[in-house]
Amino acid sequence: MASKRKRRLTESAASDRRGRHRPAALGAAAAAIATVSILAWLTLRPPPPLATITGPIVIISIDTLRADRLPAYGFTEIDTPAIDRFAAESVLFERAYTHVPQTLPAHASILSGRLPFENGVRDNLGFVVDADEILLPDLLRDEGIVSGAVVSSYVLRRDVGLARSFDFYDDQMPVATGESSIGQVQRAGIDSLAVAERWLDSLDSNRFFLLWHIYEPHTPYAPPERYAHFGPYNGEVAFADEIVGGFLDALKARGVYDAATIVLLSDHGEGLGDHAEQEHGIFLYDESIRVPFIVRLPGGVNGGARVTHPVQHIDVLPTMLDLLGLPARSGLRGRSLEPVLRDPGGHLEPQGIYSEGIYSRYHFGWSELLALTGPRYRYIKAPREELYDLDADPDERENIALVERQIRTDMRAALDQLAAGEPIAAPSGVSEEARGRLEALGYVGGLPAVGSDVDSESLPDPKDKIEVLARYRRAVAVAASRNYPEAIALLEEILSGDPNMADVWQRLGNVQVRAGRYADSVRSYRRLVELQPTSATAVIAVTGSLLKLQELPEARQHAELAVTVAAESDRQALANAHVMLLRVALAQRDVEAAARHADLANQADPSLPLPVYVQARTLHADGRYAEALPLFQEAGRRLRERTITLNDVHFFTADTLGRLERYDEAEAEFLTELRLFPNNGRAHANLAMLYRSQSRDDEVERTIDDLLAAMPSPEGYGLAAQLWTIFGEASRADAVRAEARERFPEAR
Repeated sequence: MASKRKRRLTESAASDRRGRHRPAALGAAAAAIATVSILAWLTLRPPPPLATITGPIVIISIDTLRADRLPAYGFTEIDTPAIDRFAAESVLFERAYTHVPQTLPAHASILSGRLPFENGVRDNLGFVVDADEILLPDLLRDEGIVSGAVVSSYVLRRDVGLARSFDFYDDQMPVATGESSIGQVQRAGIDSLAVAERWLDSLDSNRFFLLWHIYEPHTPYAPPERYAHFGPYNGEVAFADEIVGGFLDALKARGVYDAATIVLLSDHGEGLGDHAEQEHGIFLYDESIRVPFIVRLPGGVNGGARVTHPVQHIDVLPTMLDLLGLPARSGLRGRSLEPVLRDPGGHLEPQGIYSEGIYSRYHFGWSELLALTGPRYRYIKAPREELYDLDADPDERENIALVERQIRTDMRAALDQLAAGEPIAAPSGVSEEARGRLEALGYVGGLPAVGSDVDSESLPDPKDKIEVLARYRRAVAVAASRNYPEAIALLEEILSGDPNMADVWQRLGNVQVRAGRYADSVRSYRRLVELQPTSATAVIAVTGSLLKLQELPEARQHAELAVTVAAESDRQALANAHVMLLRVALAQRDVEAAARHADLANQADPSLPLPVYVQARTLHADGRYAEALPLFQEAGRRLRERTITLNDVHFFTADTLGRLERYDEAEAEFLTELRLFPNNGRAHANLAMLYRSQSRDDEVERTIDDLLAAMPSPEGYGLAAQLWTIFGEASRADAVRAEARERFPEAR
């Protein structure tokens, strides 16, 4: 495998090493010599080429950081002393751009030096970096440069393919709760700093490359109190600066900072309402695609200089190769920035910068957006085209597409030529077997509007849908506050006007599950499957709700469909599908089938401790608690190494400990289950009964209050009333039922 990749690297390189940039002859030099002193002439000569770098290479990636929220870029409302000091020793690029305002595609472009339609990574979900894609660490390995990466977002987990190119890749996230979305699963930057420090300490050479990624200031914004006065987003930026300062101090403490070449950048920006988008992913205006890009050369050469030429993420890789004196890779569209790092006032050949926003097409069924940014103008291809004069209108408020027709035509032609023949690919296909299973289960809806055969002009323009997006974000916030009836009403209202928004159907199903409306969630998830028949995750969602309704035969059919769909491309979804079949088997008391699916799930994802869990469940069902306990505990220990955990493992551990009269340990396990899965009604109920058995009445009341807060649904209120009845508190049970009738009149 190594020799195969080495051959590919050799074949992809230019035959000769790139010549270092030499001072160009000045046309007026001879005349100047005759009239001015030699000293004066020397002051006009371009600087000599930069020395080939031999020290460490570091990329600091600060997620979701807008360039214009840093004092180094002119912002005055916060303090970022660490980045300010760093910029003073570095060359700052005033106009740098991402190619995609999403984390995974942006990093794929940074590390591959190729645009999204070239490396094939177009979205955070449904795409992985191809095994044959050559990344920067691959190109450095033959030079004896060891590589490491420390990432802080689940979006960059090793399963997405970046890890295979690094010698060390740490993506260990804290265990996620059952209510976490993929974008919320993150590791604190300070913890990623500690991981990076340990890796640096393990090295015996300064010939290393490190990608260090932190997730601050991505949502949810939660700055420490000491930065809260700056506001939610700005406070997170200030906190990110503190973390970056700690990282730079770590490099200095290890004696590698001065010789290092360090690139500080962001993957993308954040809308913050500038064009009605609060976060990112939809639009391609400056607030979303302009990023900080600051390069510190060894010894701080040209520190404090600023470059006004537009640059881009795909310039990183050719620049690093050039600075290292390595062969240029053929076929790359990016440029080496060595000429302007050497001479910040020098010339850089202008190049139109490509950006894309396909998120709206994949997730909402709206048109994608494509953009071309030049030295002065930005053209955005959409059902209603946009053109902005960035010099006269830097905030992009006046669309001059109908005024400057020739500029619009020229830039559209250049953009079309750049991306000529590149399809808007769907995340994955559907096999004939999967299609047959879909039809057998009654799924007759059309494929989602993401393929190239769907004309963008026929899809809604995201500009016309931004109010819908705002209502969707509001519904998400309302659901997070556990006001499920209002959230459901908001989501249903959105879908009444646009029934093809896959993400909204998924969100609606999720909220309905939390509200205990499982039959409704089945209908929502089924519509999601119709819109996304390639998504095993959607089919698994149907399965979960059918399990809640104890519709076991239909749940098994859907889980089998999920296996068929996932087998095409997604091993994690394949594992999850077998987990669902395992749960169906346990519900049917089919131990043999449960064990079989535990093994199959474990084959797809070896980190899942399912075989031992099934053994424990079997022993527990037979009343052999002492034998079951160590197996449950082993499953729990192994799950601590995973980000996405499994529900009920800690519940059954707690239940087993309680039956063995080890009550303190049982309490701790119940609390762990509820921290991870606050909607686990059985865990609330059993914990309340444990407290009641110990006459801990205050804890009983608190636990039932927690149950109602976590499950403000007919199911939750019914369980609370049942508990008070068991405890002989008839009046309290009646009060809970009365409140339920008032809150949920439709459930009477």
